[in-house]
Amino acid sequence: MKKIKTIVLFSLFALLVIFSEPLYGEQIVKIKGNGISVLFEEPLKNAATEVVDIYPGLITELEETLRWKLDYEPTVLLVKNRETFQKMAGSNLVVAYAIPQKRFIVIDYSRMSVSPFNLGTTLKHELCHLLLHRYIPRERLPKWLDEGIAQWISNGIAEIIMDRSQSILTRVSLTGNYIPINDLAERFPQDRESLHLAYDESKSLVEYIVSKYGSDGIRKILENLRNGDEINSAMQKGISISLNELEKNWHAHLSKRIVWFTYLSNNLYGILFFFAALITIFAFFKLLKKRSDYKEDDD
Repeated sequence: MKKIKTIVLFSLFALLVIFSEPLYGEQIVKIKGNGISVLFEEPLKNAATEVVDIYPGLITELEETLRWKLDYEPTVLLVKNRETFQKMAGSNLVVAYAIPQKRFIVIDYSRMSVSPFNLGTTLKHELCHLLLHRYIPRERLPKWLDEGIAQWISNGIAEIIMDRSQSILTRVSLTGNYIPINDLAERFPQDRESLHLAYDESKSLVEYIVSKYGSDGIRKILENLRNGDEINSAMQKGISISLNELEKNWHAHLSKRIVWFTYLSNNLYGILFFFAALITIFAFFKLLKKRSDYKEDDD
């Protein structure tokens, strides 16, 4: 399905570039600058100009974080109509996607003003995919690591629509019904809830690695993958722990965190009452001190 989607997209892309045919009734325009090309429908000219303007800063941040260079000019296609984008993406859950082997990014611009998405963070997320795959072949870069790093780098923003007011991972931490990380190496589930959980797990595990081993830990793992190691070997060489052991430690970390969260939630009123009592006692002694000071002034 993914291969068919890619072929269809780039057949369309070739027609756009070569013959300048309209995309679903809109004329496609192309601009270049600052090392990036942008294809867009005429009403999105300002957005395309914004992409050109913000690209140098975004790619510099990415390259400084990962310490790799994106040594080619990527192309971004901005799509104005949500339905058009969904047909291209084959999903109603995503707002953008990258095709690294084609050096290509497609963004649903209709979603870029809907929280938490904006053009800068979304573009940075997809550029991260291009940069990672520039140095690591798809078969050696686990999807969970690819998506986890892209979310970590883009301030937690994924490319799918999720209800951020509810954490599926928090709920799953109570039951222990995680998706095994090895099951997220090649592809993510297709149903909405499992897909959300896959993104949450990917983000959480990468953030856990960073918290325990620092950004250098992530970079060492990636460098080992670049040099030809499989993920287990890359982990062992980079941060001296197997993926299986890391996953167990991460689950324990989540369980400990959820215990505190549950304790605080269950005892919220008691905790608030305790602090209110302390404030009342403090105010009482402060009042006594003021009365004493007034009395001394009267004497």
